[in-house]
Amino acid sequence: MKLLRAYISLADRLNYGVGRLVMYGIFAMMAVLLWSTISKFSDQPSLWTLEVAQFAMITYFFLGGPYAIQMGAHVRMDLFYDNWSVRRKAATDAIMVLCLITYLGVLLWGGLSSTAYSLGHFGSDPIGFFVDLATGEKELGTLERSRTIWRPYLWPIKTIMCLGILLMLLQALSELAKDILRLKGEEVA
Repeated sequence: MKLLRAYISLADRLNYGVGRLVMYGIFAMMAVLLWSTISKFSDQPSLWTLEVAQFAMITYFFLGGPYAIQMGAHVRMDLFYDNWSVRRKAATDAIMVLCLITYLGVLLWGGLSSTAYSLGHFGSDPIGFFVDLATGEKELGTLERSRTIWRPYLWPIKTIMCLGILLMLLQALSELAKDILRLKGEEVA
């Protein structure tokens, strides 16, 4: 149980810190959109603003998601749930978290494949590509770019998405650990 509590503490602190930091990213997105509006009125619209605002929103969403789970800020159907016992809530939550973990695992695999593709890997083993890249056995291929007129590289935002999915997976495992402790009748902060 000490190991579960240590993991919960580590994952919760990590996602709390990232979530609090990313929370201020909304102001960056607002600044970009304000600049976009101002530049349109000056008859010199910026080509990069919409895509940067989209990238900022993706970052905000993916890196803020684990924090939202931790704070219980996601929408939940509480019609029956509020009246259930702590153990019944924990059992139901554990089943739902297992479904979430499965979904996040598939999503992470797809994200890693997409990120490897954006770095020039066109094979079917993204993990092997990243290992070979880290050890220096492979080099980057042709880097994928957006098809817009601005044409930014896509690997940075895909990397952020994978990081966000990984943090969400860590938080989901933390929530599962909390549910296990509750099912054992232990108090969880």
